[in-house]
Amino acid sequence: MPRVLLVGLVPETVDFTDPALPPGMTAEKIHAGVALAMQQMTDRGWQGETLMFRPETAAEELRSQLAGQDYDCIVIGAGVRLPPRNLSLLETVINAIASAAPGTPIAFNTVPHDSADAAGRWLAPE
Repeated sequence: MPRVLLVGLVPETVDFTDPALPPGMTAEKIHAGVALAMQQMTDRGWQGETLMFRPETAAEELRSQLAGQDYDCIVIGAGVRLPPRNLSLLETVINAIASAAPGTPIAFNTVPHDSADAAGRWLAPE
């Protein structure tokens, strides 16, 4: 069974006033979208997991999550990569994944509920 890890910011830490984020996005919509994405992964026969982190602990939490674990794809949430001010955070996240899970495909969602489609671009059909 393919394993997918969806990583992103703790929704309550996101600055929703940033114009780089989809209009109308809220912490509640992120939570609902993540729940939908996890259900979509289950429906596809995948094991979906999430890791939501704060910017200051992203690398440490990723390394801890990935230690001794094998994932078939890691999806990075749009809240990490869209706002230009998060560039160093995005670099931190990608480098932590590259060092802790070398060779694992990385995918990017555009909103939480399209995370399964993002992973699907990298997972072979069952």
